[in-house]
Amino acid sequence: MDNMIRIDKDYVEWLKHVKKRFKNTQIKASIKVNDELLRFYWSIGKDIVNMQAESKWGGAFFETLSEDLKKMFPGAKGFSTTNLRYMKRYYNLFGEILPQLGAELPEATNLPQVGAEIYAIPWGHIKLIVDKCKDEPEKAMFFVDEVIKNNWSRAVLLNFLDTNLYERQGKAISNFQTTLPAYTGDLAQEITKDPYNFDFIALNRDYNEKELKDALTEKVMNLLIEMGKGFAFVGREYPLPIEGTEEYIDLLFYHLNLHCYVVVEVKIKEFKSRDIGQIGTYINIVDDIVKMDSDGKTIGLIICKEKNNVLAKYAVNSSNEPIAISAYELSNFLPENLATLLPSTDELESRLLLDEAVNENDNNNQ
Repeated sequence: MDNMIRIDKDYVEWLKHVKKRFKNTQIKASIKVNDELLRFYWSIGKDIVNMQAESKWGGAFFETLSEDLKKMFPGAKGFSTTNLRYMKRYYNLFGEILPQLGAELPEATNLPQVGAEIYAIPWGHIKLIVDKCKDEPEKAMFFVDEVIKNNWSRAVLLNFLDTNLYERQGKAISNFQTTLPAYTGDLAQEITKDPYNFDFIALNRDYNEKELKDALTEKVMNLLIEMGKGFAFVGREYPLPIEGTEEYIDLLFYHLNLHCYVVVEVKIKEFKSRDIGQIGTYINIVDDIVKMDSDGKTIGLIICKEKNNVLAKYAVNSSNEPIAISAYELSNFLPENLATLLPSTDELESRLLLDEAVNENDNNNQ
């Protein structure tokens, strides 16, 4: 079967064009390695699809092509059967989104550059996107943009592909469109998620709010990654200096792109309309006491265990302060038999206080 493919005139002619394209890629490689390589892979995928190669030359096509390309370009990498199949899937996924390539790669410089940003990310990243996005090109391009904007490693990209970031990004219920200037409102909406994924922490199933907040701040780097690019952590249980009261913000962030503070209140129960009044008060206090004249309007974000979307929409629309409401997901629970063996936070605090008292008593008796 392999020999039959190799004597087919169309196959032989196509191999000549592939060889010429690859040579052109090698010439440019010292200048734009990734860009030219990805354009070349895209063109191979396009050829395979348009020529209906598998139907035309049978099931051994990929194996035969792999062997021929390796012989043609000894020492060159990327011509395994697996990689060739990825080239086909790469083209099938992105299709017409990417710039059209002419018969020869050098002509591509004169073609439209819509979607050309994909050529800036490594092939290993693209293969992950191909695996996870399948036949959803808009979702695939979303992750291409995120990789470029955030300089994600392959591991970080895989994490967000596995946590459905595309479906969650910008989905919080908010009133940003009516409480912030149009451009700022759009940006503020984009930085939200619904739900937030807190699976990077492990808790008992009957955890309380203090345990959740402690766990989030213990894993603050993971929390910042989940919150998204631009979030800077200011503090937890951030005190508000109002005389005669003791008010604390659960989590306070500063957003470097929006140039504003973000007040975050975490609730382990279902959202209640009264939560709007609490966070609205905190927003006003931060605006009046904490933020500088150069800072933008403070934003509030309520992250709760669950919410009624209709109630949440009515609630945010009742406030003049910019507020968003999201749920969170947490499925990484400690095994029950392990949880019973671990001391609670209160027990640990009691033991510490007892140890301090014992040490102080020993010092006094010396």
